[in-house]
Amino acid sequence: MTSAQRGLGPGSGLFRRKPIEQITGENGEQGPAGLHRTLGLWQLTAIGIGGIIGAGIFSLAGAVANQTAGPAVLISFLVAGVASAAAAFSYAEFAGLIPKAGSAYTYGYAVLGEIAGWFIGWDLLLEYTAIVAVVAIGISGYFNDLVGLLGIHLPTWMLGAPGTETGGIAPGSYRVNLFAVLLCLLIAFVLNQGMRNAARFESTLVYLKIAVVLVVIAVGVFHINTANYNPFFPFGMSGAMTGAATVFFAVFGYDAMSTAAEESKDAQRHMPRAIIYSLGISMVLYVLACLVLTGMVNYRDVNAESAFSSAFADIGMPLLGSVIAVGAILGILTVLFTFMLGASRVWFSMSRDGLLPRWFAKTHPVRKVPTRITWIVGGASALIAGFLPIGEAAELTNIGILLAFVVVCVAVIVLRYRQPDLPRTFRTPGMPVVPIIGVVFSLWLITFLAPATWLRFAVWFLIGLGVYFGYSRRHSLLNQPAGSSGAARTDGTPGSTG
Repeated sequence: MTSAQRGLGPGSGLFRRKPIEQITGENGEQGPAGLHRTLGLWQLTAIGIGGIIGAGIFSLAGAVANQTAGPAVLISFLVAGVASAAAAFSYAEFAGLIPKAGSAYTYGYAVLGEIAGWFIGWDLLLEYTAIVAVVAIGISGYFNDLVGLLGIHLPTWMLGAPGTETGGIAPGSYRVNLFAVLLCLLIAFVLNQGMRNAARFESTLVYLKIAVVLVVIAVGVFHINTANYNPFFPFGMSGAMTGAATVFFAVFGYDAMSTAAEESKDAQRHMPRAIIYSLGISMVLYVLACLVLTGMVNYRDVNAESAFSSAFADIGMPLLGSVIAVGAILGILTVLFTFMLGASRVWFSMSRDGLLPRWFAKTHPVRKVPTRITWIVGGASALIAGFLPIGEAAELTNIGILLAFVVVCVAVIVLRYRQPDLPRTFRTPGMPVVPIIGVVFSLWLITFLAPATWLRFAVWFLIGLGVYFGYSRRHSLLNQPAGSSGAARTDGTPGSTG
C-alpha cells in the first residue's frame, strides 16, 4: 500500500494535498507573472501593525470600556491578545515553512486538502473585502463629522448608504456613501502602484498612527486620576470576558499581512518575526492606551465613538483632541490597505492553483502586482461601502477569519506529527497546547456571532460549493495530467484551463 493510499501522501479527490515541496518550489518572483520580492522585516511589521491597530484603539476600546467592561477593558485586550497569540504562533510557523502568497488558504491546502483550502480561501475573499468596506464606512463617518465642524455642508445624498437617511432627504431617495467609495478605490490605486511604493505609503501612515498613540499615552498619563479605576470590574469578570470577545476582532491583522509572504525579501526568516513583532507592539500600545483612557475619564463618561479625542476635549485640550481625530482617520486607512492586500493575494494564489480562472493571476509586467484582482476587490468593497449601512456590512465579517484561525491551528498540529523533520525557521511553542488554545478560543468566539452572520455565511458557503464542483475541482492544477501546460504553470501565468 502506498503512502497516498494510507492518507499520508498528496491524496486524491477532495482531499488531495498540494505538496509543500511544490509550493516552496513555485517561482513567485521571476517570470512574466510573478510577484516582486521587495518587503523587508520592518515593512512587513508595519503592514501587520497597520492591520491590527485601527478602529480598535480609536473607538472600540472606548465602546467596550463604557458599555461592557469598564476599566477592565485592559483585561479584555490582554485575554484577546493571548488568544490571538496562540493563532499567531501557528501562523508564524507556517509563514517560515511555506513562504508563499495565500496564508491560511495555502496552509490548509498543503496540510488538510484541497476542499479545506478552497473554503478557507473562499471565505477570506468575502471577509477581507467586507472588512475593507466596514472600515471605509467608519472613516467616512469621522470625515463627515470633521467637515461639519469646519462649517462645510455637503449634499446629503453623498453622506451615507441607503437606509441611513436623516433629516433633509426622503426615505428611498438616491443615496450613496461617496467618501467610503472613493477611499476603497484610492487604496486599490495605491496597491496597484507596485509593492515597493505601496509599502512606503503604508509605512508612513503606520508611523503617523503610532506617533498619535504615543502622544495620547505621553500626554494622557499626566491626567490620570486613579480613582477612576475603582471599581475595576464594574460589570464583573463576565463583562471583561464579553469584552474580550468583542475586542478580539481588533487584535488580528497579521493573518492578512502573512498573505504577502511571496513579496518578502527573506520570507522564511522575516515573516515569523514580523507576525510576532506586529502583534507584540500592538498589544503594548493597546494596554497603555486603555490604562490612560480609563484613568483620564470615568468609564461611565467615555465617549463610545470618539473616546480619545473626546477625553482630551473634556480635560480642556480640544485642539489635541482634534489632532487625534485627524490622526485616527489617517491611521485607520492602514487597515484598508492590509486587508485589501490580503484579499488580492488570496485570490491570486487560488487563481494560480487553478481553483479560480488563471486569467486573474496575471500580474503587471513592470510593477509585478495582480492589478486585475486588486481593482476587482477595490470595486467590490466600494460597492459594499457605498450602498450598505455599516451594520449590514459588518455582518459579512468575522466568521471566516475565525474559521481560518481554527484551520491554521489544527494544520500546524497535523503537520508537526505528519512531517516532524521539515526545516522550520520558527516552531510554535507549547505544542500542541498553544494551537489547541487558539482552536478553542476561536470556536468560542464563533458562538457570539449573530444569526444574520451565520445566514450570510451559509449563502456564501453554498455559492462556493457550486463554484468548486462546477469549476475548481476540474481545473485545479492538481487535477491536470503531469507535463500538461496547465500543470506546468505554477508561477501565476495563465495557462490552459482545460
